[in-house]
Amino acid sequence: MRQFEMRRRIFLGGLLLATVSGGRSTAAAPVVGKAAKIRGNVRRRQGGDEERLAIGGAVLDKDYVLTSSNSFADLALSETRILLGPQTELLIDSYIAGQGGTLELGLGRMVFDRPEGLPKTDVAVRTAFGMIGVRGTKFFCGPSRAAFAVFVEHGVVSVQGGGVTRTVAAGQGVDINRPGAAPSEPTRWGQARIRQAYASVGLR
Repeated sequence: MRQFEMRRRIFLGGLLLATVSGGRSTAAAPVVGKAAKIRGNVRRRQGGDEERLAIGGAVLDKDYVLTSSNSFADLALSETRILLGPQTELLIDSYIAGQGGTLELGLGRMVFDRPEGLPKTDVAVRTAFGMIGVRGTKFFCGPSRAAFAVFVEHGVVSVQGGGVTRTVAAGQGVDINRPGAAPSEPTRWGQARIRQAYASVGLR
């Protein structure tokens, strides 16, 4: 009887510990979206764990999403789409559906696409070249014609770098020549450059 009671306590203690540990893991990394489309080799990394990301696979807060060469990812974070081009690394640093959060583009290029007419969300995109402030819009950021560039299709973003902040409106783009440099004055982009930028993340 005493052995049974001791085993029961050990079992319940282990079950409680597993429940608490599982609760901590879930709380620390909630699901914030899913992979809507995948082409090639795309992986997600969380802590020491890394796995291949397949269509329909969950995307978690604090995930690093990495694309290999000739690979593309289309992530659905609630109503917002994040499109990643090849050899891109994105950290979902903190994100809450419908509210916003912070993304960090370590390498490569991306398109942030939140359809017009939806409620605004506050999103910040950190890059080595500066900070991009977003409130419900569609824009590209990444290498374009020998510079790091930001182009806005609709909405407005603020681009901050080198102690300078530029407001970039629909149809406009800015270039940043190197980390720590100020963004250029906004200029209108031609269709050829826009197509080239979008093609680099798999959009035609």
